[in-house]
Amino acid sequence: MFVRFARKPTAEQIIDLWKKAEGKPQRLKLPSAPNPYLTYFTDENRPQTRLDRDAGGGMGITIGRLRPDTIYDYKFVCLSHNTIRGAAGGAVLTAELLAAEGFLTPA
Repeated sequence: MFVRFARKPTAEQIIDLWKKAEGKPQRLKLPSAPNPYLTYFTDENRPQTRLDRDAGGGMGITIGRLRPDTIYDYKFVCLSHNTIRGAAGGAVLTAELLAAEGFLTPA
């Protein structure tokens, strides 16, 4: 991933925000919501598919290799489980959120 900011933060500020990140599913403690949902690795060879795709039961997102970029401000690697987070689990988490917010009611 490549990112550019209006006011460039330090790498430490970005990592700190990732560590503190919490979405509505985490605040509501939904059953499928991973906690934490973002995990930053300081190792230069992480995240790795074999090791990190199942973070948070497959619903977490792992991040690593944050470094400056010559065109954008920073670049980094993100990894999530495409089937669990992207398709099936994402649909379940969305349904849980809709139910928690009162958009779904029992028939």
